Amino acid sequence: MKFEKAMRKKARLRLALTGPSGAGKTYSALLVAKGIGGKVAVLDTEKGSASLYSDIVDFDVLELDPPFSPERFIEAINAAENAGYDTLILDSITHEWSGVGGCLELVDTIAKTKFRGNSWSAWSEINPRHRLFLDAILRSPMHIIATMRSKTETAQVEENGRKKVAKLGMKSEQRDGVEYEFTTVLDIGHETHHAIASKDRTKLFSNCDPVVLSESTGASLLEWLESGVNPHEESLKAFLSSAEASTDMEALRHSFEEAWRTLRGTEFQAKAKEIYDLRKSELDNQNEEAA
Repeated sequence: MKFEKAMRKKARLRLALTGPSGAGKTYSALLVAKGIGGKVAVLDTEKGSASLYSDIVDFDVLELDPPFSPERFIEAINAAENAGYDTLILDSITHEWSGVGGCLELVDTIAKTKFRGNSWSAWSEINPRHRLFLDAILRSPMHIIATMRSKTETAQVEENGRKKVAKLGMKSEQRDGVEYEFTTVLDIGHETHHAIASKDRTKLFSNCDPVVLSESTGASLLEWLESGVNPHEESLKAFLSSAEASTDMEALRHSFEEAWRTLRGTEFQAKAKEIYDLRKSELDNQNEEAA
């Protein structure tokens, strides 16, 4: 266990698009995916709405019917990974939460059938299943764009002695806190289709005017994602430096073993072995000359 210098690494996109019905979430997601490039897949829970734009964006689609359980979403994510897609659009993950056979419905069913109506006990079964769904999104090697329906929250307030209904903002129809799982969350308005960021780690949308999402948005996001360092390249550089500084075989072996574990399963592992063999030969020659 040791601390290392912090660095922003290359990453895969985790983008959430929220908005009411008709805001243009599906169309916007497809344009962003087109700007990113590569093979695009869409998991469509909206009764084929994504395919209406198949003349604009080239993509493959899986139209998912109920039940919308967490496991069916996970299965679809795994299928897209195995098929080699670069970007997967989940349109929409609202159904995993509040759709037919989604988490809220599952809680009611399990509470009634297993726990005599006790929903708290039912949540102990649903929470891990929902967490696995979110983990599948976070751990995927694909870029993932998820859409969520939202609705306007209102409240009765008093102004100048008179009561009126005020809009408090948009609330996504998913579990509270789901936005924490995404790199960027963009809220799309219904009237103008402009997006504003409610969360943005890329800083591409923070403190900016509302923007209409397009292919250039996807290209900008990809540029930011690719601008980070490759951790495996950095590990190989660190081993190269350590190997050059090693003055005996014990130190060289220790550095190589650590690099071998870090680079396991990557193309950089073989390069580390080449560096090790070369430096080992140099040390052997030095020892022979000294003898």
